[in-house]
Amino acid sequence: MTAPIALPRIMRIGGGAVRDIGDVVSSLGLSRPLVVTDSFQVGTGAAQKMLDDLEAAGATPRLFADAVPDPTTDSLDAGVSALTEHDADSVIGFGGGSPMDTAKALGILGRQGGRMRDYKAPRNNVGPALPIIAVPTTAGSGSEATQFTVITDSANDEKMLCPGLAFLPVAAVIDYELTLSMPPRLTADTGVDALTHAIEAYVSRKANPFSDSLALIAIGTIGKVLRRVYTDGTDAEAREQMMLAATQAGIAFSNSSVALVHGMSRPIGAHFHVAHGLSNAMLFPAVTAFSVGAAEARYADCARALGVATLTDDDTTAANNLVEALRELCRDVQVPTPKVYGIGKAEWDELIPLMAEQALASGSPNNNPLIPTDAEIRDLYAQVYG
Repeated sequence: MTAPIALPRIMRIGGGAVRDIGDVVSSLGLSRPLVVTDSFQVGTGAAQKMLDDLEAAGATPRLFADAVPDPTTDSLDAGVSALTEHDADSVIGFGGGSPMDTAKALGILGRQGGRMRDYKAPRNNVGPALPIIAVPTTAGSGSEATQFTVITDSANDEKMLCPGLAFLPVAAVIDYELTLSMPPRLTADTGVDALTHAIEAYVSRKANPFSDSLALIAIGTIGKVLRRVYTDGTDAEAREQMMLAATQAGIAFSNSSVALVHGMSRPIGAHFHVAHGLSNAMLFPAVTAFSVGAAEARYADCARALGVATLTDDDTTAANNLVEALRELCRDVQVPTPKVYGIGKAEWDELIPLMAEQALASGSPNNNPLIPTDAEIRDLYAQVYG
């Protein structure tokens, strides 16, 4: 059985790599990029620096700074107009997962038109699409190296997973120095997101030796440095390791898949506007406890990579250690329950049936070691409320 593996054609990795953006664009034969970012990158001056570097390299960039958290179909309209007005030949996603997801969506809409609903799973989108260059400023989503984008349908609050090579960036510029100013909450949420990517990639029914190797390396690194970057955001060594691990985890799940945590997480984000990494973290320990018995050996490998089990521990002990380690990690980085976050119980309970339906429809739960029923997903939502 073969495993289809896909990676960005170009990757620039290391401190200061963002200054290479002009060279990356020109090396691809591109000259009119639309830089997709948010108001934060504008406010720090980082967006203007990127525009200056692009112009110095001979490119003619245009800025689109209206990317929003958890991008919606409505939020894409102005971006499509900007693409057309600029006659853009490429799109640069500069920021966290949301600007990169926005850029990916604009890439396919700019070439094919239509609505993002046309591109959601199970459709496999192979193009055509404008070339995407991804420049992450957080260490978590891994979107710079994945063949997915996630867009919320403004009509019904469905968080749509849109897969396919059309969304894979042609280039990724990975500069850990861009993460040094991340606040602790964002550091924690994106870090747990990266760990979720790595573990789900490894236990997924679509796992393969290529994704396995990257997933285990990422798990080990995140286990060593996540608490460090949460406690001290200026720890450059830990930030560098965390940034690389997040990209490795992204490559792993892009070439394997995510599973039940992500399937259940997207509806929480869509209906309650919880950041993606945080909604994953709310679910991670409980969903792992639900799943662990169906793939003890795989979860045991994750526990050993994370450093919470030894080679002499049997698989059952190691797998159970992983569940407890995830609970402890979420406590240490102060992951709130939905209740503590401020979501009302009546509204949560009312939406559980719809969230379960949307989780199943995404397809991600089918990749889980233990494929859940609708009733089991509802029960897990009830368990995690707090």
